[in-house]
Amino acid sequence: MLIVLTMLTTAGMTVVLPVLPFVVLRYVPDQGSLALWVGILEGVNGLCAFLVAPFLGALSDRVGRRPIIILAAFGAALGYLLFGIGGAIWVLLLGRIIQGITAGDLPALFAYLADITPPDQRARRFGLLGALSGIGTMIGPAVGGLLAAVNVDFPVFVTAGIAATIGVVSFFLLPESLPAERRARAVKLDDLHPVRVLTGAFARTELRALLIGIILVTVPFSFFVNNFSVLALDSIGWTATKIGLLTAFVGIIDIVIQGALLGFLLRRLGERGVLIAGIVTQATGILALAVVASLLAQPWLFIVGTLVLAAGQGAAQATMDGVASNAVGPDEQGWLAGAIQSITSGIGVVAPLLAGLLYSSVAHSAPYWLGFAMMAAAALLLARARFASPSTTTEPVPLELSRS
Repeated sequence: MLIVLTMLTTAGMTVVLPVLPFVVLRYVPDQGSLALWVGILEGVNGLCAFLVAPFLGALSDRVGRRPIIILAAFGAALGYLLFGIGGAIWVLLLGRIIQGITAGDLPALFAYLADITPPDQRARRFGLLGALSGIGTMIGPAVGGLLAAVNVDFPVFVTAGIAATIGVVSFFLLPESLPAERRARAVKLDDLHPVRVLTGAFARTELRALLIGIILVTVPFSFFVNNFSVLALDSIGWTATKIGLLTAFVGIIDIVIQGALLGFLLRRLGERGVLIAGIVTQATGILALAVVASLLAQPWLFIVGTLVLAAGQGAAQATMDGVASNAVGPDEQGWLAGAIQSITSGIGVVAPLLAGLLYSSVAHSAPYWLGFAMMAAAALLLARARFASPSTTTEPVPLELSRS
């Protein structure tokens, strides 16, 4: 069931990627302001998720993962439905607000996996979950690009349908992963305030360097995710279908790296080695995109840079998820997922706006040069960081097969 939900979630999230700038373009004054408006829409979405994520994470530690997954799915369905209806920029904005407020499906799924996985296997299993996400990432954009040939709004409505399907399937078939005896006894007020959650997380010495590294890596990747369709449109004149097919290949890379190679790489290089190699690989990919935006606007270099960036991100992200999960106890997995979601959501507020401003006002290459510098800093930081041992956390309770 976790396999199906993960693939559906990522497929649904990525169906709209190839068409996003083409949908927004109909409601903005001119193409020169497109990157900024895309950044505003995604920034507002990230702000809503930032404010609500700590509450959803703490609530999942108290009531279980299943209710949060269901809530997030139906919220996403409503948000994407409004985005597809459109008609004005404020309707698109309202759709992104609703989807952001109920964001929490992927963090809950990762907390779900942590509940049912022994600590020393989490990095590998997070890699497998990432590979499943890769399958969804492969299917979603390809479908979105093909459907866009019929109508640019069609992929958005398909995304709403996928999200509703996740909600229905979770309600009827998903068992709860967090037994009552392992749940938090109460939701503390401090756990609901995003700033306090972040300060509490950064106060933990076993998490601090890793969280800073996550920020340094996630900001450049957010630049890429929110801007690469605009870059493809402006620099090499690609259509939504071509963008969707390339994003599908990103999913294939995720499957190969996280599903087939990550276990081997962890055995040979260890967690730190895989993490650093993944970040360096991402830096190489984003450097190639900077060159596309500034010096050599060639489709082959855009493709190579995108796929190299995806390969490094797949290896590094799964390893960071496993290392972070091992640093906290079983009753804090939801709190940790909420804290990391708050970080990524906070980045989701700033990074799209910053990318749009740099792209529109400084240079098309500016977000990518900045991203390269941040990736280099992350590699240096995490090369010296101390990681918690998997043996310091408690073994999970086996998952019951019946739905609670």
